[in-house]
Amino acid sequence: MDLVKNIAKDFFKEIDDKSREFFEFVLPPIDLHEENDTLIVTVDIPGFDKNDINVTLNSNVLSIKAEKKNDVNGRIVMKQRPRIIEKKMRLPITVKEGEEKVNSAKYVNGVLTIKIPITKKGKEISLD
Repeated sequence: MDLVKNIAKDFFKEIDDKSREFFEFVLPPIDLHEENDTLIVTVDIPGFDKNDINVTLNSNVLSIKAEKKNDVNGRIVMKQRPRIIEKKMRLPITVKEGEEKVNSAKYVNGVLTIKIPITKKGKEISLD
């Protein structure tokens, strides 16, 4: 009987690992839009505390990492919410190295909103 329990336990662990990989690929939902020379990034990451979220901007790569502390007492019967979210994305704007600047980042009701000033794209070339 222990053999059957171990096989079932391994089977469900494998399913859990694969579903976690899928959700880490798909989640979190992210929207980008431009408004008045500002790129606004909106990320849905409910269930986290503001202090659990880390946002960094290197060149034009935005990194968002959120890690929830495991504060559940007792046995977990079912868990579908991610405990860790890590997302890196290349932004569709020009950000000069060393000039990474974020106007504001707010986390309200599970929604992270980041405002990044857009550097003017391209350089005007005069004709001879």
